Amino acid sequence: MTPFRSLLALCLSATALAALPAARPAQAADPGMLHIFNWTDYTSPDMLKKFTKETGIKVTLDTYDSNETLLAKLKAGTTGYDIVVPSSDFVKIFVSQGLLQNADVASMANFKNLEERWKTRAWDPQAEYTVPWQWGTTSFIYDTKVYPGPVDSLETLFKPPAVFKGQVGMFGSPSEVINLALIYLGKPVCNSNPPDLKEVNALLEAQKPFVKVYNSDGIEDRMASGETTMHEVWSGDGERARVQRPTLKYVYAKEGGIGWMDNLAIPVGAPDVENAKKFMNFMMDPENAALESDFAGYQNAVVGSNKFLKPQLASAPEFNPPADYKITFAPGCPPAATKDYDRIWTLLRK
Repeated sequence: MTPFRSLLALCLSATALAALPAARPAQAADPGMLHIFNWTDYTSPDMLKKFTKETGIKVTLDTYDSNETLLAKLKAGTTGYDIVVPSSDFVKIFVSQGLLQNADVASMANFKNLEERWKTRAWDPQAEYTVPWQWGTTSFIYDTKVYPGPVDSLETLFKPPAVFKGQVGMFGSPSEVINLALIYLGKPVCNSNPPDLKEVNALLEAQKPFVKVYNSDGIEDRMASGETTMHEVWSGDGERARVQRPTLKYVYAKEGGIGWMDNLAIPVGAPDVENAKKFMNFMMDPENAALESDFAGYQNAVVGSNKFLKPQLASAPEFNPPADYKITFAPGCPPAATKDYDRIWTLLRK
């Protein structure tokens, strides 16, 4: 899901693209339908039922596990989807490659409900292409029963105590792992400076014996079951895992963390554009935004939605970053950094 994902897709080879499932054939508009392509376990069934009840529009939902998959799918041709959910660091890439339609979001009736800080966003400054879906932070979670000592630094994740050997989970996305490592090292994100990347490479190679899995899916289940006892994680996944296993703790590290936002957008070639716009407007209603936040565990961008949240979520520590917590909303990394990240990642995963 989540929410800051890697830019490895920029250098996907033609071979990799050819290996993807064939794109859906072009199809005529399907009246009364909305076809959504979203991250896995990231769409509230109750919210979709409410949308169908209020509009009469039936919804189909397919899922993916990374921005790279979404980018490659759209580049391969017509998909038949009306709504896709790219992350903040990918939106400009999609727009620059002509993959998203201008939906004139700022003119929608419910646009007025967005928080002022989210009406204009660096990745969509004129609110032309996207509607905020969910946002949150990226840090790590650990089991206090396994390691009861105080934890306030990313050092615990990247230089784990011995008790975590073979028990650490990291994302399967190069940029998410590497950019968080750069924050720990006090270096700029999206970095292609050779000395900095040499330091990152050494850090990740030294961490590798402690890592059980590099995988962005299934984090909640692995942490709740005890299969892993520390994991890089998005805040919402951390909250859901902690509800199942109360000894888990989400860390707001002194070095700071990554911030990200996922965004609703309409791909070029969408068969049901007007239904897609209705859904975007629907999601800027406070009650509807709250239904999605209750399911996914992440913040939304809609004023007044908090009063509709479940108290358990509204008061959750993962949902409420400290006022002084440094959150870095990283931009999309340039091609040079992406290639360097890919090289580090390839060597790491051998």
